[in-house]
Amino acid sequence: MSLTRTVDPPPRAERARPVKARRLTWRRALRRDWQLYSLAVLPVAFFVVFRYLPMIGNVIAFRRYVPGGSLFGEKWVGLRYFKMFMQDPAFWHVFGNTLILGGVTLLFTFPLPIMLALLLNEVRSAKLKRFVQSVSYLPHFLSIVVVAGLIMQLLSVNGAVNQGLHALGHDPIPFLQQPGWFRAIYVSSEAWQGVGWGTILYLAALTTIDNQLYEQARIDGAGRWRQTWHVTLPGIRPTMMTLLILNIGTFMAVGFEKILLLYNPLTYPTADVIPTYLYRVGVVSGSFSYGAAIGLFESVIGLFLVVAANRISRRAVGTGLW
Repeated sequence: MSLTRTVDPPPRAERARPVKARRLTWRRALRRDWQLYSLAVLPVAFFVVFRYLPMIGNVIAFRRYVPGGSLFGEKWVGLRYFKMFMQDPAFWHVFGNTLILGGVTLLFTFPLPIMLALLLNEVRSAKLKRFVQSVSYLPHFLSIVVVAGLIMQLLSVNGAVNQGLHALGHDPIPFLQQPGWFRAIYVSSEAWQGVGWGTILYLAALTTIDNQLYEQARIDGAGRWRQTWHVTLPGIRPTMMTLLILNIGTFMAVGFEKILLLYNPLTYPTADVIPTYLYRVGVVSGSFSYGAAIGLFESVIGLFLVVAANRISRRAVGTGLW
């Protein structure tokens, strides 16, 4: 006689109930984790108030705005201000300066944090590593006004740099009055101020690489350089591509505040970029519709660059922002 007993399967409703219980609706999730969601209220409010609502003002790029009149302009003029900007003799000048300055800045400031992070990753002394990190982080926390003031004091005709040149028998060089020196000054100051802060994400990414990969590479006879090339760099490649895409998105904006503080009419040939030109003709001169058109033009190019860079990254390395 068999002692086995067949058990009837539970009804369909009973089988489906646990599955439905696991599928929490957004209302149940919000009710359950409202403390966590409440932490996002202030950041979301900040972006809505200071990032998304101001986008409504872009409508004055297509309308004639008169100070004291309607907030959204008085009369529809279409693409008139965009055509004015394209036909302005200064357009190609500031556009070219923006591309050159943004490209050179990206070329030098993007790989430097990666190199510093790789070097710090090889340091075995924890105290030395913390010291180098602290020293390299400090310039990031300095105000741009303070940084610009330091640059002016160092590079003035009577500054420390020219005093050193005078001691070596050279004549003083007016660095801040010569257009040929502006790009080198700006890029070097950007690298000095941002290289340490940029290493934070790369150092965090380096901690996620499995140590067994390094052990296997050593077993195969790979030295430190080959381990860096075949293990470390592929391990931080997603972080590298994400930050590269974000940097390309701000390619056209460059460092508006620092350029505004450092440049002068003598250095306009190499220092005048789209943001500074927008400030002069849009804010200082009161041509708000014209300035809005220039700003919208710059934003559209930045959006195009982000989308293009993300698509290229997706096809080339398989990673991107979305």
